[in-house]
Amino acid sequence: MKGPAIFLAQFADDSAPFNDLKSITQWAGSLGYKGVQIPTWESRLFDLEKAAESKDYCDEVAGICADAGLEVTELSTHLQGQLVAVHPAYGEMFDAFAPEQLRGNEAGKAEWAAEQVKLAAKASRHFGCSSHATFSGALLWHTMYPWPQRPAGLVEEGFAELGRRWKPLLDVFEENGVDACYELHPGEDLHDGATFERFLEEVDDHPRANILYDPSHFILQQLDYLQFIDFYHERIKAFHVKDAEFNPTGKAGVYGGYLGWQDRPGRFRSLGDGQIDFRAIFSKLTQYGYDGWAVLEWECCLKHPEQGAAEGAPFIADHMIRVTEKAFDDFAGAAPDMDRNRRILGLN
Repeated sequence: MKGPAIFLAQFADDSAPFNDLKSITQWAGSLGYKGVQIPTWESRLFDLEKAAESKDYCDEVAGICADAGLEVTELSTHLQGQLVAVHPAYGEMFDAFAPEQLRGNEAGKAEWAAEQVKLAAKASRHFGCSSHATFSGALLWHTMYPWPQRPAGLVEEGFAELGRRWKPLLDVFEENGVDACYELHPGEDLHDGATFERFLEEVDDHPRANILYDPSHFILQQLDYLQFIDFYHERIKAFHVKDAEFNPTGKAGVYGGYLGWQDRPGRFRSLGDGQIDFRAIFSKLTQYGYDGWAVLEWECCLKHPEQGAAEGAPFIADHMIRVTEKAFDDFAGAAPDMDRNRRILGLN
């Protein structure tokens, strides 16, 4: 496993040092991070179209990062991936993710988003990244807890359409040698293991359809985030290190009661302030040979982001596991001896 790294999306803004790539990477490097995950929609930091067209531009971006002691871990199209599939009920709420001239144009937004994702696959190749972070979008989320019951065939057609939209994009990732890693997230049609499996069926088990593992979204769903790794470790190709807590009351539970983040039972927290067992997560990922990056995604309803970022790098570093090349009881072993082994088995 590599790290610590940091996702820059929650930190970019108009004030220094967060308003350009050189300044924000110098800031991240000074905190002890070794890599950055770059949000491709953040024009203050990055130009996606230029990155897809120009290897020289990508080398320039990588050089800026290297000057701060950082690598580019992955590119992210979370916002564009969301727009690949949007139910019209959410169209206006997601308008801000698209160029102004496309707002209110659902088909236009989806077409633009698909092209953005393709550009990101090409840009990822220019950086030498093996993984890419994104969302799936959603056509079915408004039926998540249905009343009245879902009409027969609705879920099947929803996933079939999601597969039709993503299969050509996954093919572009295949052409560029990059894994598309879906962050399984409430609000997306891919939000847990069961929905991911449905999606895989629709894209013919596409080898580039993989997972960005983020346990914070699983604890808020009350899903076993450790057993999830046992089930899906072969598809986990990216990792967001993000903490959360779930404290249900007699007034609200998983659905949150429309409460604000500070008051709802499920809350995102800075690393170490929540309930997630990261010792167990890092152990399981190491056990299964995960060799990607451990990337802080900072979100917290209480703590200032700069404090969260400063605490995040040493937290991740402290959880990194140097894989042993020895067994703990090697000192008591001996060289192989077939005759002795057969004697112990009572065969001589």
